[in-house]
Amino acid sequence: MLSRTFLNPKMPNPKMQDFARRLLAYESTGEPSSGADISAVAHVAEKLRRPVCTLAGATGFRSLLTRALTLARREAPGLGTVSVKPDGSLDGLDGLAYGEVSDAGIALIAQLLGLLATFIGESLTLSLMHDAWPELPTDDTNPGK
Repeated sequence: MLSRTFLNPKMPNPKMQDFARRLLAYESTGEPSSGADISAVAHVAEKLRRPVCTLAGATGFRSLLTRALTLARREAPGLGTVSVKPDGSLDGLDGLAYGEVSDAGIALIAQLLGLLATFIGESLTLSLMHDAWPELPTDDTNPGK
Protein backbone atom coordinates (compact mmCIF):
# COMPACT_ATOMS: atom_id res chain seq x y z
CA MET A 1 0.00 0.00 0.00
CA LEU A 2 1.38 3.42 -0.95
CA SER A 3 1.65 5.99 1.75
CA ARG A 4 -0.63 9.00 1.76
CA THR A 5 2.40 11.28 1.44
CA PHE A 6 3.43 9.62 -1.80
CA LEU A 7 -0.06 9.91 -3.27
CA ASN A 8 -0.94 13.33 -1.89
CA PRO A 9 2.38 15.03 -1.20
CA LYS A 10 3.11 18.34 0.37
CA MET A 11 6.34 20.24 0.61
CA PRO A 12 9.04 18.28 2.43
CA ASN A 13 9.45 19.13 6.06
CA PRO A 14 11.80 21.99 6.92
CA LYS A 15 14.36 19.54 8.30
CA MET A 16 14.74 17.84 4.90
CA GLN A 17 14.88 21.21 3.15
CA ASP A 18 17.66 22.25 5.53
CA PHE A 19 19.56 19.01 4.90
CA ALA A 20 19.17 19.49 1.14
CA ARG A 21 20.46 23.06 1.40
CA ARG A 22 23.48 21.98 3.44
CA LEU A 23 24.32 19.01 1.21
CA LEU A 24 24.16 21.13 -1.94
CA ALA A 25 26.22 23.92 -0.42
CA TYR A 26 28.79 21.43 0.81
CA GLU A 27 29.08 19.70 -2.57
CA SER A 28 29.33 23.03 -4.41
CA THR A 29 32.69 23.99 -2.96
CA GLY A 30 33.31 21.78 0.03
CA GLU A 31 32.17 24.67 2.21
CA PRO A 32 28.78 24.51 3.91
CA SER A 33 28.16 28.27 3.45
CA SER A 34 28.02 28.70 -0.36
CA GLY A 35 25.08 28.24 -2.73
CA ALA A 36 24.35 25.26 -4.95
CA ASP A 37 25.54 24.80 -8.50
CA ILE A 38 24.52 22.38 -11.26
CA SER A 39 27.30 19.90 -10.58
CA ALA A 40 26.40 19.84 -6.88
CA VAL A 41 22.81 18.84 -7.63
CA ALA A 42 23.98 16.00 -9.86
CA HIS A 43 26.65 14.96 -7.35
CA VAL A 44 24.26 14.83 -4.37
CA ALA A 45 21.78 12.74 -6.38
CA GLU A 46 24.61 10.44 -7.45
CA LYS A 47 25.92 10.00 -3.90
CA LEU A 48 22.40 9.12 -2.73
CA ARG A 49 21.87 6.74 -5.65
CA ARG A 50 24.44 4.20 -4.49
CA PRO A 51 23.01 3.40 -1.04
CA VAL A 52 19.39 3.67 -2.19
CA CYS A 53 20.07 1.23 -5.05
CA THR A 54 21.41 -1.18 -2.46
CA LEU A 55 18.10 -0.97 -0.59
CA ALA A 56 15.59 -0.57 -3.41
CA GLY A 57 17.44 -1.44 -6.60
CA ALA A 58 18.17 0.80 -9.56
CA THR A 59 14.52 0.83 -10.62
CA GLY A 60 13.45 1.83 -7.12
CA PHE A 61 15.90 4.73 -7.03
CA ARG A 62 14.90 5.88 -10.51
CA SER A 63 11.23 5.80 -9.45
CA LEU A 64 11.93 7.84 -6.30
CA LEU A 65 14.02 10.39 -8.18
CA THR A 66 11.39 10.69 -10.92
CA ARG A 67 8.68 11.25 -8.31
CA ALA A 68 10.87 13.76 -6.46
CA LEU A 69 11.45 15.61 -9.73
CA THR A 70 7.72 15.72 -10.45
CA LEU A 71 7.01 17.11 -6.98
CA ALA A 72 9.89 19.60 -7.11
CA ARG A 73 8.59 21.07 -10.39
CA ARG A 74 5.71 22.56 -8.38
CA GLU A 75 8.21 24.64 -6.43
CA ALA A 76 10.72 25.18 -9.23
CA PRO A 77 9.14 25.17 -12.71
CA GLY A 78 12.60 25.49 -14.28
CA LEU A 79 13.03 21.78 -13.54
CA GLY A 80 10.77 21.17 -16.54
CA THR A 81 13.95 20.79 -18.62
CA VAL A 82 15.29 18.07 -16.32
CA SER A 83 14.61 14.36 -16.68
CA VAL A 84 15.81 11.12 -15.13
CA LYS A 85 17.81 8.87 -17.43
CA PRO A 86 17.26 5.10 -17.44
CA ASP A 87 20.41 4.66 -15.33
CA GLY A 88 18.98 6.96 -12.63
CA SER A 89 21.16 9.99 -13.38
CA LEU A 90 19.80 13.45 -14.06
CA ASP A 91 19.71 14.98 -17.52
CA GLY A 92 19.02 18.58 -18.49
CA LEU A 93 20.30 20.35 -15.39
CA ASP A 94 22.32 22.61 -17.66
CA GLY A 95 19.00 24.02 -18.93
CA LEU A 96 18.39 25.72 -15.57
CA ALA A 97 18.97 29.45 -15.50
CA TYR A 98 21.81 30.49 -13.21
CA GLY A 99 19.51 32.21 -10.74
CA GLU A 100 17.23 29.20 -10.32
CA VAL A 101 19.82 26.47 -9.79
CA SER A 102 19.99 26.80 -6.01
CA ASP A 103 16.23 26.85 -5.39
CA ALA A 104 15.58 24.09 -7.94
CA GLY A 105 18.33 21.93 -6.49
CA ILE A 106 17.08 22.38 -2.95
CA ALA A 107 13.53 21.56 -4.05
CA LEU A 108 14.61 18.39 -5.86
CA ILE A 109 16.94 17.03 -3.19
CA ALA A 110 14.53 17.93 -0.37
CA GLN A 111 11.75 16.03 -2.15
CA LEU A 112 14.05 13.04 -2.65
CA LEU A 113 15.05 13.05 1.02
CA GLY A 114 11.42 13.47 2.04
CA LEU A 115 10.35 10.48 -0.06
CA LEU A 116 13.18 8.40 1.36
CA ALA A 117 12.14 9.34 4.89
CA THR A 118 8.56 8.37 4.07
CA PHE A 119 9.49 4.94 2.75
CA ILE A 120 12.46 3.87 4.87
CA GLY A 121 12.08 6.16 7.87
CA GLU A 122 13.87 9.29 8.93
CA SER A 123 16.46 7.46 11.02
CA LEU A 124 17.60 5.24 8.15
CA THR A 125 17.55 8.21 5.74
CA LEU A 126 19.79 10.17 8.10
CA SER A 127 22.06 7.16 8.44
CA LEU A 128 22.39 6.92 4.65
CA MET A 129 23.22 10.61 4.50
CA HIS A 130 25.87 10.22 7.18
CA ASP A 131 27.40 7.25 5.35
CA ALA A 132 27.54 9.24 2.10
CA TRP A 133 28.87 12.42 3.79
CA PRO A 134 30.76 11.32 6.91
CA GLU A 135 32.83 14.51 6.79
CA LEU A 136 29.82 16.84 6.73
CA PRO A 137 30.21 19.01 9.82
CA THR A 138 26.85 18.47 11.46
CA ASP A 139 25.62 16.15 14.16
CA ASP A 140 22.11 16.29 12.66
CA THR A 141 23.05 13.84 9.90
CA ASN A 142 24.48 11.36 12.37
CA PRO A 143 21.62 9.73 14.24
CA GLY A 144 24.07 8.05 16.60
CA LYS A 145 25.23 11.36 18.09
